[in-house]
Amino acid sequence: MSTNILVTGGAGYIGSHACKALAQAGYVPVTIDNLVYGHREMVKWGPFIEGDLANGELLRQVMRDHQIEAVMHFAAYAYVGESMEDPGKYFRNNVSNTINLLDAMVDCGVKHIVFSSTCATYGMPEHVPIDESHPQRPVNPYGESKLFIERALRWYDTAHSIRSVSLRYFNAAGADPDGETGEDHDPETHLIPLVIQTALGQREQVSIFGTDYDTPDGSAVRDYIHVADLAAAHVKAIEILPACNDSLFLNLGTGTGYSVKDVINAVERVSGRKVNTQEAPRRAGDPPLLVAQPGLAAEVLGWVPALSDLDSIVATALRWHERQLAGDPGYAGSQQQISG
Repeated sequence: MSTNILVTGGAGYIGSHACKALAQAGYVPVTIDNLVYGHREMVKWGPFIEGDLANGELLRQVMRDHQIEAVMHFAAYAYVGESMEDPGKYFRNNVSNTINLLDAMVDCGVKHIVFSSTCATYGMPEHVPIDESHPQRPVNPYGESKLFIERALRWYDTAHSIRSVSLRYFNAAGADPDGETGEDHDPETHLIPLVIQTALGQREQVSIFGTDYDTPDGSAVRDYIHVADLAAAHVKAIEILPACNDSLFLNLGTGTGYSVKDVINAVERVSGRKVNTQEAPRRAGDPPLLVAQPGLAAEVLGWVPALSDLDSIVATALRWHERQLAGDPGYAGSQQQISG
């Protein structure tokens, strides 16, 4: 009998990739998504329930009807700037709704959850690379909302024996190598799709925010992780949870940083197209350097990224965006925009 995994936000960017990875590993992903940012066409590998995590009774019904054994929790708002303007929206959705989910798990006897956390819980880095013992001092409500849930998970473990693995992502990027799912947010704020859209003529130019950082080329440096590698880490986390004596908190990154200019050069190299750029002032709160120390995830999960070199990330994302632009009938986003 297959193991059913509830995937919240499974119609979104990372969630849809995780559903595919779960299905390939022999699990049945059961997606619940309110489609505010997700897209129905991205749910291809298991049952779909349209619904909101604010509805506790629906969560209990889904867990019981589908005999859910574990949860992967991706459903969250994730725009840092918006969280600064409307913190209440983020605390209601990312915090209150997650507590609803955890309470439903308690009532239904579901004991395992993999939580989509973020390096934004660390705030401004005191040292790089960033390991899991780095102080967690978020500088925006988005990061604060994720840190609150990490702390709540510790207490739900203590009180209810709910074991969790919180995965602190660095910069998710790329698209499914088979072209079945990919990234297209509205609004789009991530660097790699912005640069690709500029190369494809969908944008006039891409801004480089800050060219005077203390980095090799003056632009900000980030640790990019292929979304398929992220999905694989989630499957490994689900697999180890039954044997875990404690909840875990792990970085997901590569330990290698690429600058904004490195990304632009990679897109030009892979696409064969020129990318128009514009230098702009630094954005408040942007660290010059964010790179993970990923050793603990390798040790605990046996996980090593396989697709996260920059050219592979760009190549898979480029194919996805080219198909979108061409209106490929085999591409789910050719008729409607995908986000999540």
